[in-house]
Amino acid sequence: MTTTASASHVRPPAAPALPRRTVDWRLRFAALSLIWGFSFLLIKVGTEGYAPFQVTLGRLVFGTAVLAAAMAVKRERLPRGARTWGHLTVAAFLLNALPFSLFAYAELTIPSTLAGICNATSPLWGMALSLVALSEDRPTRVRVAGLGLGFLGVLTVLGVWQGFDGLDARGTALALLASLSYPIGWIYVRRTLAGTGSSVLSMTGAQLLLATVQLAVVTPVFTGVPSRFPLVPLLAVAALGALGTGLAVLIQYGLVTEVGPTTAQMVTYFIPVIATAAGVALLGESLSWSTPVGALIVLAGAALTQVRGRP
Repeated sequence: MTTTASASHVRPPAAPALPRRTVDWRLRFAALSLIWGFSFLLIKVGTEGYAPFQVTLGRLVFGTAVLAAAMAVKRERLPRGARTWGHLTVAAFLLNALPFSLFAYAELTIPSTLAGICNATSPLWGMALSLVALSEDRPTRVRVAGLGLGFLGVLTVLGVWQGFDGLDARGTALALLASLSYPIGWIYVRRTLAGTGSSVLSMTGAQLLLATVQLAVVTPVFTGVPSRFPLVPLLAVAALGALGTGLAVLIQYGLVTEVGPTTAQMVTYFIPVIATAAGVALLGESLSWSTPVGALIVLAGAALTQVRGRP
């Protein structure tokens, strides 16, 4: 029997901790698709007021600011080690500075819809390169068929039977090179930066910082200081950086952690659909039948290249 005195010191059972509520991953997946899908429209609007290198530099500045704020909130530190920073410098060039600049230059002469569809070829390039560069990636009939189907889709988008009539070859080539740069960068990262011990957020923040420095060095060499600062293109560049680069990376980081990289990378298949819809509806870009049909073939081929055989 417990006395009154001793009972006064008995603590009631602690209330169960409430689960932390987060936005459903499907909503974040949809938000990421929209952000990246609209990025090509924002690039087009940005280049109407600023030089391509200036658009890319602004994008990186705003994106790096968002990542720096996130790192400060989570008390993350930048990675250490000269070797790590050396590899991050190469990764920053291949995954940020180079493709961002190429897309900006490409959209001087091609519509944002075509740039978005070219971006969807990244999984195709990645599959082709991984068969050569990554020994653990073995070809299968399904994946090889997907590769062939995907490039058939690219030819359909380009209207090869018309002799590429009305198509700016230089701009299209730049967009395809930008898409090729991503898988080259990811293969490099996988080979050199795996197992460094630093968090993904820390590594990505450092990578964007280095890409910003690279563009800060290059931009003054090729462009002068803008004589005026048109508001709408400036807002487009700010949104491109803060949302399309900074916030999108954070959303993707959370998705990969929660649902895994395979599901998270499926966003690639929605980007050209949204980019095409945005370009046609908001920029009045023309759309022939071969563009959406070719895009669907590209996406089908890209999906097949991600099919893995049983271990």
